[in-house]
Amino acid sequence: MAARFRLKRKGVGQLLKSEMVRADLVRRAERIKSTAVGLSPVGGAGDPHSGQYKASWEVSSTRLGGRRRDRAVATVYNTSYYARWVEYGTERVPAHHVLLRAAAAGGD
Repeated sequence: MAARFRLKRKGVGQLLKSEMVRADLVRRAERIKSTAVGLSPVGGAGDPHSGQYKASWEVSSTRLGGRRRDRAVATVYNTSYYARWVEYGTERVPAHHVLLRAAAAGGD
């Protein structure tokens, strides 16, 4: 006879803010970051910011995320001031979608 499973919402909530889940999210975020670094464009010799975008990737995490501030969260982001323009492009520069492509790779 198979055992029955009963889902308890409180238990799921505890799991979603646990250190185990946060650590796995950070592991995946670090893999997405390394993919983003590999995909990052680097300017030529005349570029005054050559390599700055590539070197500006970071990962942060907390157990105070989500709508109710009670879930584990990991975030991958770029701190260079022009990261938005590299990701989405401008009227003169095509979009590179570095973070989008890195996240689509899945972190696994």
